[in-house]
Amino acid sequence: MKNPLHFFSKLKDPRIERTKAHLLEDIIAIAIMAVICGAETWNQMEEFGTAKLSWLSTFLKLPGGIPSHDTFNRVFSILDPEHLKECFIQWTNSIACLTQGEVISIDGKSLCGSRDKKNKSIVHMVSAWAGLNNIVLGQLKVDDKSNEITAIPKLLKLLVLKGCIVTIDAMGCQREIASAIIEREADYILALKGNQGNLLEQTEDSFRFLETKSVSEEIDAGHGRVERRKCSVIDDLSMIEKKDDWKELKCLVKIESERYIKCEQKIENETRYYISSLPADASLLNQSIRSHWGIENSLHWILDVGFNEDDSRKRAGNSAQNFSILNRIALNLLKNEKNTKVGIKGKRLKAGWNNEFLKEILNI
Repeated sequence: MKNPLHFFSKLKDPRIERTKAHLLEDIIAIAIMAVICGAETWNQMEEFGTAKLSWLSTFLKLPGGIPSHDTFNRVFSILDPEHLKECFIQWTNSIACLTQGEVISIDGKSLCGSRDKKNKSIVHMVSAWAGLNNIVLGQLKVDDKSNEITAIPKLLKLLVLKGCIVTIDAMGCQREIASAIIEREADYILALKGNQGNLLEQTEDSFRFLETKSVSEEIDAGHGRVERRKCSVIDDLSMIEKKDDWKELKCLVKIESERYIKCEQKIENETRYYISSLPADASLLNQSIRSHWGIENSLHWILDVGFNEDDSRKRAGNSAQNFSILNRIALNLLKNEKNTKVGIKGKRLKAGWNNEFLKEILNI
């Protein structure tokens, strides 16, 4: 995996020239390495740098020594998150080897600790997760007076998605989003709820009265439960009144899941509906829809458990948004280190203890 530090070397420095005691590229580099090694606060970044000063001096300039925690805080509070995001996406676009049919899951996550006590606002990020590549492709902050519907098309424009399958939950089931995905030369699978007029009702009626084109079943066991997932697909859109409003719409999908929870000896049933631009291949659609939940298990859950992101109390300026990008840089690097057979927390500890392992992660 390419060293990310090069991609952040062109960031615009927001500081006044006469106040610069440290190079911006050194601050960014130490911050990324510190987060890889487990740092979750500005103080811990300073402590990491101080402990590793001799080693860091072999490849960083460090004209003013190690920045203080106040410097880390101040710089990341005023650093333009749009520029940092652009550098991040340039890096991920350079390392992602997206294959034909790879599922790109898009979903939002709130940074719970960023809530401002005065106006009750909270930073909410929308991320794109490439399951096979095991990386965050990009993320975008949802504007305070907006929602994911406006953020998702902006994020899509930044990503290379040709040949991929984009999956989004019901919030993203919008005509404009479907069109944006097709324009990126990708296909979509969008979850349906009651937010699109009569579309959900018409889809349910289609499965009541029309012939099913394709059916696929999967059974999974693990984590104390057994789940059966039946996927049924219809390519007859005659009951969808405004089907032409959905660009390249080709089929309707019904997922019927039955979960048996062993410890409770309880059965849970759920039925969900989707629309898609893919052909009516139930096996492909079943697998792709299941893959969507990788963004919860492989990204959001790890950020909360492995990086304690929900406990972070960074609120000044752009600090919460910028620190979230640092977390995702670290996560991408750690997940794609394949030689160490331990979890994310174990890798972060090892990177902190072993300089050679940290260099291997960073490819420097």
